[in-house]
Amino acid sequence: MLEKNLRHIQEEIAAAARRAGRFPAEVRLVAVTKTVGPDKIRQAAALGLRDFGENRLQEARPKLQLFPELRWHFIGHLQTNKVKEVLNSFTLIHSLDRYSLAQELQRRAEQLDREARCLVQVNISGEKSKFGLSEAELPDFLEAMREFPRIKIEGLMTMAPYCDDPEEARPVFRRLRELQREWARPGMELKELSMGMSNDYIVAVEEGATLVRIGTALFGERSG
Repeated sequence: MLEKNLRHIQEEIAAAARRAGRFPAEVRLVAVTKTVGPDKIRQAAALGLRDFGENRLQEARPKLQLFPELRWHFIGHLQTNKVKEVLNSFTLIHSLDRYSLAQELQRRAEQLDREARCLVQVNISGEKSKFGLSEAELPDFLEAMREFPRIKIEGLMTMAPYCDDPEEARPVFRRLRELQREWARPGMELKELSMGMSNDYIVAVEEGATLVRIGTALFGERSG
């Protein structure tokens, strides 16, 4: 079942990319392993997947120890007291959403003598239940990131409201791509757009996603 799901998702991504005049290789699938056990992760890795996402450090810890060779993405809300451990274990943080978090990332990255690779989370929809900067806050925030030489801003991330019709998410994804083009500059090209999940990744790819975060469509319905 996993192999069949993966093949279907890859075919859908490729078709969506071509419709948008893009190369399918421009899009990376991040397999979201929330509530997913080691056996399925092992199967997914055996099928060639290398990018995996977790949104809670507590659940991620045993998986990080079992599969250190994989590229782990931190995709959830990051508390400042978890920064050191996340920097030690994750390749990319998708959820930089406030100045205080940037301060802690800079401090810990200096201590660890490493770079903090991040995406800035933008709350395009304005939903109060979602984290992220507003569109209005984004320009000043990106400018402030110049203060933090250890932080490498690689792009933007957003979450669309859940809708039965994926087309309703299109304006959210399109707007993130517009913001990318508007605020990219030398040294901060914002090449990555992390947007699209199991229910709307096809639309996200059509609108420019380079990273799609997919769990349920790949692994099946969550057990908890």
